[in-house]
Amino acid sequence: MLAEIITIGDEILIGQIVDTNSAWLGHELNEIGIRVVRITSVQDDPAAIREAFDNALRRAQLVLVTGGLGPTKDDLTKKTLADYFGCPLVRHRPTYEFLERWMESRGIAFNELNRAQALVPECCTVLPNRHGTAPGMWFEREGKVLVSMPGVPFEMKNMVTDTLIPMLREHFRLDAVVHRTAITYGLPESALALAIAPWEDALPGWLKLAYLPNPTCIRLRLSAYEVDRDEAEAEMERQFGKLQALIPECFLGFDDATVESATAALLKERGETLATAESCTGGAIAARFTAMPGASEYFAGGVVAYSNEVKTNLLGVRPETLTAHGAVSRETAEQMAEGVRRATGATYGVATTGIAGPTGGTEEKPVGTVWMAVAGPEGVFAEKRVFGKLRTQNIQRASTHAVNLLRIRLTRKGK
Repeated sequence: MLAEIITIGDEILIGQIVDTNSAWLGHELNEIGIRVVRITSVQDDPAAIREAFDNALRRAQLVLVTGGLGPTKDDLTKKTLADYFGCPLVRHRPTYEFLERWMESRGIAFNELNRAQALVPECCTVLPNRHGTAPGMWFEREGKVLVSMPGVPFEMKNMVTDTLIPMLREHFRLDAVVHRTAITYGLPESALALAIAPWEDALPGWLKLAYLPNPTCIRLRLSAYEVDRDEAEAEMERQFGKLQALIPECFLGFDDATVESATAALLKERGETLATAESCTGGAIAARFTAMPGASEYFAGGVVAYSNEVKTNLLGVRPETLTAHGAVSRETAEQMAEGVRRATGATYGVATTGIAGPTGGTEEKPVGTVWMAVAGPEGVFAEKRVFGKLRTQNIQRASTHAVNLLRIRLTRKGK
C-alpha cells in the first residue's frame, strides 16, 4: 500500500523550521506495512494546497497532511479541506467541550479563536487531540483516505499512535514491509559493491538492496514488500550471515551500530581497556566512547595533546622525534599511542596527529593529512590517511578511522 505525506507551512519552505514530522511518519507507517513514496511541502496557499491534494490522491491510497491547523488567519488548511471535499464547517461538540475544559484548566480565556478550533468539515471523521487544540480530520473519497493533523510534533505523534494507526489497521488490509540494515566500514562504496557483487547477485528477487553511504559508514539495507514478516526476517538474517562471512573486517553490525560501539563490544568481551591521545581530533574519539553508557568498563581516559609541549611532557614523545620528523608523522603518532597506554595502564592506546585545516598544510603534508596509531600488547601499528580540505569532515573521518584500526586488530586477534 502506498502513501504520500504533505507538509503545509511557509515556515518549512523558508527554512525556519526543519520538517521532522515526515521522517517520523515514514518510520511509523513502514512499521505497519505502508510505503511512503513521496513527501511534498507546500506554502500556506489554498491553490497550492488543493493542487498537492489532487496530485497525491491520484498516486497514493493514503495521504497524510500535517500543519496549517492553528487558530490564526494564516492557518488555511481546515477551510481549504472543507472547500476541497465540498462540505461546510460545523461545530464538533465533543471537541468544543474538551477545549472549553482544557482552556479553563490552564486559566486561558476561551475566546473566539479558540472556539473556532472546534469547527471541522461536516464530512470528516474527527481524530481527537488530547495534547493541543487542533483536532485531526479523516476524509474518504473513491476508496482513498486523506488525514489532516496538526503540525506540532508531539501533538501529531500522540494522535498517530493513539488513534490513527488503529484506524488504518482497521480500514486497510496491510501487508508487511520489512527492512533490515547492516552497517559496514572500511571500503568505499565502489570497492564494497565489487567485493559483495556475488552475494548481491545471488539475493532472492523479492529482496531489494540499497547502498546508503555517509562519512562514517555505508549502510546496506535489505527491503521486502508485501511479504510474510517472519519468512522475510528469517531470510534477511540468513543473507546477512553470508555477507558477514564475506567481509568480516568491514561488518560492524546492524541498525545503529557504529565503529565505536563495535569496538566497545570487543573490548568488553575481552576484558580489555582503551585510552586515547588526540591532537588534530581534539578529543572527538574520547567523546564518542564516553557518550555510550557503560564506557567506564573499558575506557580508561584520554589526553588532548594539541601542543608539542603536552606531547612531550604528558605522553613522553621524544623532542628529537619532533625535531627530526615533525608532529605529523608516524613516529610521533606511535609514541603518543605508547605514551597514553603507559600513563593510563590501558590495554590499548589510540593516537591521532594531523592537519585538520583549513590552514597549516604544506606540499609534503597537505591539509587533511593524519597519522593514526594503535599501541597494544602485540606492538604498535600506524597508518597515514589524507582525507580532504574540510576541517569538520577531517576530524570526523580521522576519528572513525583511528577507532577502526583498533577494531580490526581486535577482530584479527580473536581469530
